[in-house]
Amino acid sequence: MSRLALTDLAAARGRRGLTSVCSAHPLVLRAALRLGRQTGETVLIEATCNQVNHRGGYTGMTPADFAALVRRLASEEGLPDAQLLLGGDHLGPNPWRDRPAEAALAEAEEMVAAYVSAGFGKIHLDASMGCADEPPALDDETTARRAARLASVAERVAREKGLPAPRYILGTEVPTPGGADHLLDSVAPTAPEAARRTIEVHRMVFARAGLEDAFSRAIALVVQPGVEFGNRNVIPYDPARAKALNAVLREEPRFVFEAHSTDYQGAAPLAALVRGGYAILKVGPEVTFALRETLYALDLIASDLIPGYGERPLMAAMERAMLDAPRDWQRHYGTGIDAHLLRHYSLSDRIRYYWPAPGAQRAVDRLLSALSGNRLPMPLLRQHLPAALSLADQPLDPEALLISRVMDALRPYSAACLQDDAATPA
Repeated sequence: MSRLALTDLAAARGRRGLTSVCSAHPLVLRAALRLGRQTGETVLIEATCNQVNHRGGYTGMTPADFAALVRRLASEEGLPDAQLLLGGDHLGPNPWRDRPAEAALAEAEEMVAAYVSAGFGKIHLDASMGCADEPPALDDETTARRAARLASVAERVAREKGLPAPRYILGTEVPTPGGADHLLDSVAPTAPEAARRTIEVHRMVFARAGLEDAFSRAIALVVQPGVEFGNRNVIPYDPARAKALNAVLREEPRFVFEAHSTDYQGAAPLAALVRGGYAILKVGPEVTFALRETLYALDLIASDLIPGYGERPLMAAMERAMLDAPRDWQRHYGTGIDAHLLRHYSLSDRIRYYWPAPGAQRAVDRLLSALSGNRLPMPLLRQHLPAALSLADQPLDPEALLISRVMDALRPYSAACLQDDAATPA
């Protein structure tokens, strides 16, 4: 089966797709790259506007820094350059929306320029949000004009740097970034007429701006297929509810849909999404949840196995880190009796923001050092980490185990995106 490029998505619609891994954690990145080396499929790694930007984002990395990290890890994992694709997600004024619109858009232009300069070939243009002097949501025309403004910057930078022309993702109707904060009953798919209007308004505005060539490289539309996850539950994809929306793609044969917040959907819904035309499946919290889940299991194992290790010191270190800097979880989890549970086990996995904290890094290093080379008894693995029973009574490589568990979380995505060519579109 041939390796898929962005330009192949429309022709393979309903049968093939790409997994978009949205994480900056080195072990998650290694897992995605290692799985890609094994399967031979294209590895799409994306960074978001808040995570990585020309000011550093919350990771402290610029687009050039992030690209260098991913490419170094890819080289170490033996993944060919041609098999790696970098994307920028929600590129627009969102990180600076507390400023007046013109100031926020000036920052967004610099950010887009930095992403393109660093070799990011997939650019999601998202200028839908209002800024300090505007309503929270903008009309389609204003959104499209701002998207065209950012596309003009991307086009210019690519020409000046002699880089391949970017491929664009349009549309902004997406689930809450990182998952919803409340228990969910259902999520309505995007109305078909709204999807049609988004495409048509962008087509018209780009043409008016002399950006027909850029629009010809718009390959996907972000829509809401009716999937979401909250802190505690998941809304699975229902093909019947999305049937009218999916039919829009028959009218736009060169487009596919991009689905955000597909975390925790499971193998069957992911495969159905691809058959429905959602050729780009984004995942983030699910893979960092798998990382945290495995680290916490190893913390329990070390507590039971290693004299003097202590009682779950990794969990205690993460609790201190989150309480010392509550900004990234408090408005999502609150301060009530459930907040402690959510800090550690919420499906939105906001604990992922805290792994770079010095105290967290020290606790992880101590855990991995304590268990490295140890032989874990089979009964202890049955109790705390039954998925790793095959490693019982062998010298343990904890980092390899962590990567393996994240790879397991990614395998359903890989399978969904590599369906048999005879599969029938939903």
